[in-house]
Amino acid sequence: MKSVKQTDILTGSIPKQLLLFFLPIWFGTLFQQLYNTADTLIVGNFVGTNALAAVGATGPFVNLLVGLFVGLCSGAGVVIAQSWGAHDPDAVDRQVHTALVLSAAVGALLTVLGLVTAAPMMRLLGTPDEILPDAALYLRIYFLGMIPQMIYNMGTNILRAVGDSKRPLYFLIVASIVNIVLDIVLVAVIPLGVAGAAIATVASQVVSAVLTVRCIHGSQGMPWHLQLKNIRIERSVLLAICRIGLPGAAQSALYSISNMTIQSAINGFGTVAVAAWSVYGKIDFLFWMTVSSFGIAVTTFAGQNFGARQYDRVRRGTMTCLAMTAGTTLCISLALYPLAQLLFRLFSSDDAVVAQGVQMMHYLVPVYMTYICIEIFSGALRGCGDVRVPTIITVFAVCIMRIVRSEEHTSELQSHHDIVC
Repeated sequence: MKSVKQTDILTGSIPKQLLLFFLPIWFGTLFQQLYNTADTLIVGNFVGTNALAAVGATGPFVNLLVGLFVGLCSGAGVVIAQSWGAHDPDAVDRQVHTALVLSAAVGALLTVLGLVTAAPMMRLLGTPDEILPDAALYLRIYFLGMIPQMIYNMGTNILRAVGDSKRPLYFLIVASIVNIVLDIVLVAVIPLGVAGAAIATVASQVVSAVLTVRCIHGSQGMPWHLQLKNIRIERSVLLAICRIGLPGAAQSALYSISNMTIQSAINGFGTVAVAAWSVYGKIDFLFWMTVSSFGIAVTTFAGQNFGARQYDRVRRGTMTCLAMTAGTTLCISLALYPLAQLLFRLFSSDDAVVAQGVQMMHYLVPVYMTYICIEIFSGALRGCGDVRVPTIITVFAVCIMRIVRSEEHTSELQSHHDIVC
């Protein structure tokens, strides 16, 4: 089975096809980030610094558990993209149904893990006592939405693998609007504090999951059409997904652990530093979502062309994507550096939070360019089914180095903290 869209991916203009993948993914990631950014903006302005810090302190732990599954999602996406590029609709059908069952099962497991470990993990990370109850409460409510969040993430990878990255964007726009409206109602109008922010996020995740499942179920005549009679896990498909997805999950977990190490060190500096780091993460995400979107785009592009044995096109697509990422990263760096103080003022009116946050940004923004090769080359290799090199790069060149250097980074932050205070 061959569609026009699939033919374009295999023979059309490489920059155009990469952009057709990248732009919906980028905008989708932007709206997905609005879940937490809306929480941060509204909580920071209507509740206060302690609540802002509480929401921010939960980020590394959430990313650890969710990131484990996102790695598996990427494995499913690669497997489906290769089968679609190889014109094997029967394989796509079996892979889609196995992937969706896997997402529901893992979502249930993450819900239990999150509820049980929320408070102990916050204590382990050294979360300041004054924000610990709010942080634990936010986590417990947030993890109630794991099943819909996992189903949405898997459904998104399925649609992107077959070349449809627009509808996941539309679903996220709707879900983000729901999240923002509920944030305003449950935090600014009805003063539920961090609990209101968490409820709004869970509700938006349910909306995105329902829309995604409805889309896949309604794709009659296509290999990815969801049919209840075919819902099952096929062992061979599960093994193929895990072969590619588990190393990706390990990468994500180790990266999150390095973030948790840094978060733990930041927590030792007090609530102001935690709040500043939380806000910095929301601004810094502009870079990360951009380079990650390029990485996902080249993974899907490489996967479909690799499945069709278009190896030279895979190579040319990878180098083209690297050049596009470098140019975009340079523009982001040049924009964020001078706007640091203005951006922090959007999230907090606390002078101490703004001062520390601006120093963080001025320290880290200039080195954004050093990461792009890792993301693009790793994405291309994953698309071709090679997960060994990306895993080695992430484990040794990124995660371990970040953990080793975390003390030096936090020493620098301590100096900035002393100057401000």
